[in-house]
Amino acid sequence: MKVLIAPLNWGLGHATRCIPLVHRYIQDGAEVWLGGTGESLQLLKSCFPNLTSIELAPLDIRYNAGKSQVTAMLRAIPQIIRFARKNRRKIKQLLESTHFDLIVSDNCFGVWSDRCDCVYMTHQLHICLPKKWSWLESAASKCHAHLYKKYKEIWVPDYADEPNLSGIQGHPAHLDNRVKYIGPLSRFEAEAKDFRSDENSNSQLSTDTYDVVAVLSGPEPQRTIFEQEIIARYIGKKDRVLIVRGKIGEPKTCITRRNISLISHVNTHTMTNLLRNSKRIIARSGYSTVMDLHVLGLLDKAELYPTPGQPEQEYLALRINSVAHQQVCCSREHQD
Repeated sequence: MKVLIAPLNWGLGHATRCIPLVHRYIQDGAEVWLGGTGESLQLLKSCFPNLTSIELAPLDIRYNAGKSQVTAMLRAIPQIIRFARKNRRKIKQLLESTHFDLIVSDNCFGVWSDRCDCVYMTHQLHICLPKKWSWLESAASKCHAHLYKKYKEIWVPDYADEPNLSGIQGHPAHLDNRVKYIGPLSRFEAEAKDFRSDENSNSQLSTDTYDVVAVLSGPEPQRTIFEQEIIARYIGKKDRVLIVRGKIGEPKTCITRRNISLISHVNTHTMTNLLRNSKRIIARSGYSTVMDLHVLGLLDKAELYPTPGQPEQEYLALRINSVAHQQVCCSREHQD
């Protein structure tokens, strides 16, 4: 079996939640190819250096510096349409020289073909909008559905029943019969089952304990703004703080400024140790982050802050308060 897995390059979350899928298909004996662009593809290539990878169309969405992203999203619509069309052409060209049995697109618009089975993965079947635009949520959800109408199946990385993680976003009132709930996906799955210290890591951070670990991701300039806010909050305080900047393309060098250390990125084993040993975790309330913390059983010590102007993250941040105390029950109920 030959499989192409392609995450959207919009922050690192789409790529990180594809990591367990890649592992599963490799374990099943499949030949896996990686598709994508930017830091998302760099992350997957660093995790699976021996797999074949292909560059898809680039998508460089930049957010506004303020609290509203409405104009940024409106500006992005023509770019997203071009992105989907370019990906469609690239997949057509690719399939002229090779064959796939399955294509899995994690919100990577245009990555599909009628020559093989195609799956679209998303947790946003229902699109959340800012309150004053909430009357357009149904129309926005239909527009999103139009982008995945050609796919054979729609995979939602969540539990089918309550308690679940995505709420209305992954469980709309009217459900497409192609939807399959595949359970939360996290790069920390193996670590959660077999937690151990990262003995093979050459990182000086592997055995360190911090009061606060902040994990950053997402489009600029909001990623940098969030980093600066965390530094301003903790600089000179008694808390020992580590900021994992989510910059895959930069050298993995740790820089310390008084009580705050910054590092571009760390591997999965080291991140597991850091998160488990920290007293507090700070991150954006992106869905992949929610899944990661849920799998590790750490939602109860997380401070999750939505990216300004992203109503889906605002919804998740509010929902986490109820999810955190249901977490143990949820993990036991859905345990194999």
